[in-house]
Amino acid sequence: MPLSRWFEALAPVARAQGGILAEADAAAKKLLASSRNVVVLHGDIHHGNVLDAGNRGWLAIDPKGLLGERAFDFVNILRNPDAVTALTPGRFQRQVDVLADAASLDRHRLLGWTLAFAGLSASWHLADGEPADLDLAVARLAAAAVGA
Repeated sequence: MPLSRWFEALAPVARAQGGILAEADAAAKKLLASSRNVVVLHGDIHHGNVLDAGNRGWLAIDPKGLLGERAFDFVNILRNPDAVTALTPGRFQRQVDVLADAASLDRHRLLGWTLAFAGLSASWHLADGEPADLDLAVARLAAAAVGA
């Protein structure tokens, strides 16, 4: 599934809620219109989805089968493994720097994708009547860092 289709769920919630979700939607639209390094994506890489399978090596489970910009596959790392860890003061910025350097990513685009996906994830939670505190907090961190 192309990221453009996956992100369609964000726009209606962003229109209704405004604020950081509107910023996330604008970031998603801008990034989707200028995608680079388009590849097949796992779509859900994070601490719980990369397993040590012993002799088989490392396994990435629960792929979403997306197609889009390579930088997108790194955003979940910034939201995991849990809210306490992800929102520890200073950690977000350090993780962004580590990912950008280690994976040769454009830092600004990584932050933009983080803002966009955190907004999308928040919109899914809100649509399901669930709290979206972590995603909204990460979206705000990414938005602040993009502006810095």
